[in-house]
Amino acid sequence: MARSAARAGVDWLEAGTPLILSQGLEAVRALRREFAHPIVADLKTMDGGYLEAEMMARAGATHVVVMGQAHSATIKAVVQAGRDYGIKVMGDDLACADKPAAARRMQNLGVDYIVHHVGYDERRDAEVIREQGGHAPTPLDELAAIVTAVDIPVQAVGGLTVAQTGELPKYGVRHLVLGAPLAVDADSFSAPKHDVEALLREIIQRLKPDQY
Repeated sequence: MARSAARAGVDWLEAGTPLILSQGLEAVRALRREFAHPIVADLKTMDGGYLEAEMMARAGATHVVVMGQAHSATIKAVVQAGRDYGIKVMGDDLACADKPAAARRMQNLGVDYIVHHVGYDERRDAEVIREQGGHAPTPLDELAAIVTAVDIPVQAVGGLTVAQTGELPKYGVRHLVLGAPLAVDADSFSAPKHDVEALLREIIQRLKPDQY
């Protein structure tokens, strides 16, 4: 998958949470052995902030993820580890009740990026969809408010369609994660049946036409 993504022209690679749970930090080490790309280790840190960030940095990660729901002490510890090990810290607003406020708080605590994240289960929750009149939540719903709330880069994550990825530059967003359903099967933690490399090329061509 990483080789296909690199051929397509992606800028970063991510060792996602299910991959790290399955294979441990060897997943990060394996990517680092083969690729010079920045590597995000998405362990979704909630506690033990310094130690977890240190482990990911030593494995070869250049970016680590701490949750906005974590205690301030944890976020500050991850930020300190980031400074000590020369890696960047991404603050994830998944499940925060007030996401713009959470983004500001994480920026004030020193994170380098905001991950505006609508979760896998949240997007598929039938009750949530009914409450929204049949509309499954997407990162675009609050994206403008998140971008306005902070002065650091914002990354959009969570079930984006090909068409929605093309909307991101209108919000001033230049970072996105392609996971389920585009690069991961929507119903299992496995590769999708479609041609991921061709799909990535299409998306990158939309976002960075000068590259092609």
